[in-house]
Amino acid sequence: MNRPTSLLLNAAHALDHLVLLVFASAVATIAIEFGIERWEDLMPYTAGAFIMFGLGSIPAGRLGDLWGRRKMMLVFFWGIAASCAAVALTQSPIQIAIALSVMGAFSSIYHPVGIPMLLSSTKTPGLTIGVNNLAGNMGLAIAAILTGFMVKYFGWRAAFLLPAVLSAVMGLMFARLAPEELHAPAKKKASAHPIPRAIAIRALTVITIASTSGSLLFNFTTNGNTELFRERFIGIVSDPATLGMLVACVYAVAAFSQVIVGILIDRMAMKPLFLGIVLSQIVLFGLAAQSSGWMLFACALGFMAAIFGAIPFLDAVIVRYVDDQMRSRVAGIRLAVSFGVSGVAVYLLGPIVKASSFETLFIAMAVIACCTAFTVSWLPSERAIRAATAEPT
Repeated sequence: MNRPTSLLLNAAHALDHLVLLVFASAVATIAIEFGIERWEDLMPYTAGAFIMFGLGSIPAGRLGDLWGRRKMMLVFFWGIAASCAAVALTQSPIQIAIALSVMGAFSSIYHPVGIPMLLSSTKTPGLTIGVNNLAGNMGLAIAAILTGFMVKYFGWRAAFLLPAVLSAVMGLMFARLAPEELHAPAKKKASAHPIPRAIAIRALTVITIASTSGSLLFNFTTNGNTELFRERFIGIVSDPATLGMLVACVYAVAAFSQVIVGILIDRMAMKPLFLGIVLSQIVLFGLAAQSSGWMLFACALGFMAAIFGAIPFLDAVIVRYVDDQMRSRVAGIRLAVSFGVSGVAVYLLGPIVKASSFETLFIAMAVIACCTAFTVSWLPSERAIRAATAEPT
């Protein structure tokens, strides 16, 4: 794979997360135009986008393996361009809900297709995954800044039209620069020393459970950190803009943990490294439960770095335990399960957590991290993999 194609695949990850956040960043302005009194009443109309983002991963992964990843990435770029433009043309809440759902379906293509495509020819999968995840997180930050600027000066519809144009341009570049696939991944020759089915199933079961619990922690923190800072910084910082900058700083700094972890994955045994990061989450959540002010800020840097740092393992396990012939299908199933379960759980637990204190939230997250650690302890060791795949003497 040439370097321009790799850069486009990383940029596509940022674009994927960017388009999913534009609506949330502009919802108050959209509600006013549609004659809805409270922006909260418009938020449920985006549910279809996130449902399709999870469910669409299964057919997207299957098509990526059987039809071709390059072709599916072109569908991703053109689909994002068309659906974002459609959102910009909507005139009612129902119309925008349908258009957002279509956009979510096209957004679901990237993770099970783009990431395996990026990893198919790399010699340093850990670093590749870390950089790719960093690009995705930067998409979140860019979305908030870009949407605010576009809404202020050009209107909310322009906030969707700009990504539409950007996606179309990226699609043209990808079509021109990405090398043609000689065969779909499913038609390639299998590895000469495949990992035994029992070990692969065990590893994928572990990573699916760990992915689900990790998604829970990600959703709880990213959706609650702003209010957490507002409560715990009383008497120290009260300006909303300053608090927002503090939260953004936490995300920006913590996101680089993914690159560091990616480098370590290429140099160390995966299981103890993964387990160590998850155990650190338990300690940091416990400290954060009792912290406030700048001590909380330090704890937030720590637990967000640990949450972000666990993400590269999810794709690294698939690379290590699953042959490239079927990585997109396996990734699609894993994503559908983790996104689906964590989304439903957050929806159900949200009102209960909000009615309680943040201390209760941190205790709950520490318990989730304990469950993750127990699950990761069942991940097959590197020694077991080497023994299972060694040539008979």
